[in-house]
Amino acid sequence: MKDKINDLIEKVNQFNVKSIEEVEAFRIKYLGSKGVLKQLFTEFKNVDPSLKKEIGQALNNLRNSATQKVNELKSSLENVSNIKSSNYGDLTRPEKPIELGARHPISIVKNQIIEVFSRIGFTVSEGPEIEDDWHNFTALNLPEYHPARDMQDTFFIEKDPDILLRTHTSSVQVRYMENNKPPIRTISPGRVFRNEDISARAHCIFHQVEGLYIDTDVSFADLKQTLLYFTKEMFGKSKIRLRPSYFPFTEPSAEVDIYWGLETEIDYRITKGTGWLEIMGCGMVDPNVLKNANIDPKKYSGYAFGMGIERIAMLLYQIPDIRMFYENDVRFLEQFKSVI
Repeated sequence: MKDKINDLIEKVNQFNVKSIEEVEAFRIKYLGSKGVLKQLFTEFKNVDPSLKKEIGQALNNLRNSATQKVNELKSSLENVSNIKSSNYGDLTRPEKPIELGARHPISIVKNQIIEVFSRIGFTVSEGPEIEDDWHNFTALNLPEYHPARDMQDTFFIEKDPDILLRTHTSSVQVRYMENNKPPIRTISPGRVFRNEDISARAHCIFHQVEGLYIDTDVSFADLKQTLLYFTKEMFGKSKIRLRPSYFPFTEPSAEVDIYWGLETEIDYRITKGTGWLEIMGCGMVDPNVLKNANIDPKKYSGYAFGMGIERIAMLLYQIPDIRMFYENDVRFLEQFKSVI
């Protein structure tokens, strides 16, 4: 019994806590009416008379140690509490407030676009940024030496000309078609790369969101209704026009313009006085692209569209220079703290 008491004394001396609640729990455990000491004193009645003096002293030592530990811990914690609540405030706080970060405007707009299309059943698909020629060009109706390849100045890997940095997220759509059977309804957001001179309106790195819908009896009318829905939800504007254009992987193809209006001086400047702004390209998926992805073009048809996230963000937030997205200027980024 003496060894047991000595072990308890050692535990008491080593005990430490961080709150008043823990001190009270410790007091009840050792000094309470049903605590350790109460049990030991009950057992003490059955101790051999020749050992009672020695064990009695040990029990008194344990009680004194526990009582002293409770008083010390309470005093220590109360002093800390008094300091924190003093006129000096909480002295444990950092010297300077920690600044909270903000979402990047590109991330904000990307998430908004994903949310808009998710409401009508589009899922999100992703793919590698380092791509091969097949998925980036050939499968998209751009065979070797096709003149349309010159539309996109590409970063190739010198040691392997078949490997490159993707120039669009259409490569993700090819991979998705190869691994999924129709009906397909997906959008592919991501970073893309083109060997272009950096200016206020262009950058060698930017972000795209491309959409793809494939099923039976998909028509251009379905595409137009999807675009009307998107422009209404994203910009609050539903007046659009489709201008004939050319993309190797869609036929027919079109550029999508939204009527931005001419209400302010900025509207006149960004629309060049017309009120119309180009926001994306679109078209019906070329049958050859479906065939390259092992989808029967006689049974299925589909539409595709693509837009630059930076361009949409520049319109929404009236940002005049695309380079501002990549300069990491805190003064610029802080403006988006209140944007959800």
